[in-house]
Amino acid sequence: MRQSQLFTKTRRETPTDEVSKNAQLLIRAGYVHKEMAGVYAYLPLGIRVIEKIKNIVREEMNAVGAQELLMTTLQRKELWEKTDRWSDHSHSSRADSECGDLAPL
Repeated sequence: MRQSQLFTKTRRETPTDEVSKNAQLLIRAGYVHKEMAGVYAYLPLGIRVIEKIKNIVREEMNAVGAQELLMTTLQRKELWEKTDRWSDHSHSSRADSECGDLAPL
């Protein structure tokens, strides 16, 4: 794909509100878009890079006979209570849910 056909264009200026150098470079290069503090959206170029990395890792895993696994994002409350981490689970918007919540990243 040609640079002129990309959905997003590169930026010459460095984002003034961004502190980390790596985030500045990713934004300027058109890989990510900053939605708000700490929240970034992958742009088409960034998605292409991620997919290529995933394929490389998948090929290497297949070469050694490993298996790919996708874990659930939702987890039961009991799993967190066994290790006394349910009360520490404050990053979620539904930490007081009775049935479960999102898994940590």
